[in-house]
Amino acid sequence: MKITQIVFSPTGGTDKVVEIITKAWGGPVNKIDLSKVEADDSSLSLGKEDIAIIAVPSYGGRVPSLAAQRISNIHGSQTPCVIVCVYGNRAYEDTLIELNDIAEKSGFKVVSAIAAIAEHSIMHQYAAGRPDVKDERELSCFAQKILDKIEGNTAELRTPQIPGNRPYKKTGSIGLAPKANGRCTSCGLCARQCPARAISKEDPKIADSKKCISCMRCVVKCPQSARRVNRAMVSVAAFAIKKACSIRKENELYI
Repeated sequence: MKITQIVFSPTGGTDKVVEIITKAWGGPVNKIDLSKVEADDSSLSLGKEDIAIIAVPSYGGRVPSLAAQRISNIHGSQTPCVIVCVYGNRAYEDTLIELNDIAEKSGFKVVSAIAAIAEHSIMHQYAAGRPDVKDERELSCFAQKILDKIEGNTAELRTPQIPGNRPYKKTGSIGLAPKANGRCTSCGLCARQCPARAISKEDPKIADSKKCISCMRCVVKCPQSARRVNRAMVSVAAFAIKKACSIRKENELYI
């Protein structure tokens, strides 16, 4: 059994969830990092003997458009696939059903779906420290149930009922583009790491707010902590979702 992770995880939260799942499966793992710029040009085909896990964070209740584009470069041959959406304790809305449709269009056979919680990538007070020990136990248990389904089902593997709406909710932008401050040394790491190519390689202090997807990868990767989002805007956004994020939400399995 060959396991392939196909993951868009600009700040690492989605990565953590996927690592817990594939660790429970055991065996060698091949990883395709959709957060890297090179993913635009990569093309890969997987067979029926493989197991794929396709994972993305939920951006406003939808699959990040950049991730959707890059997943379309990867092709399955009715490859058993687990789809995962990770969100910061507010809501994942149409993310899972959209990811299901994207995966199926690329030739994968969705056999299970997981909605998992990880620390919010912008408002870190929400779902802080998650996935935690309880999450890890739960996700490991989910992973075993999924593996039992794949290995023990002699009939055709069925796609579970996955929540969400078609047509999907309208996409929107939160408009939180990180900017460089006085600590910036123009090392260019942020430009090289930006999934959307929104930061100038010639002058990393310049960013294109129209290209920026507010993924916060540049904030996480900067060795000088020189990139920040507008604190006032973050405070307003945090207040707007405070009620929705006030109660701990649990991971969900669809199998």
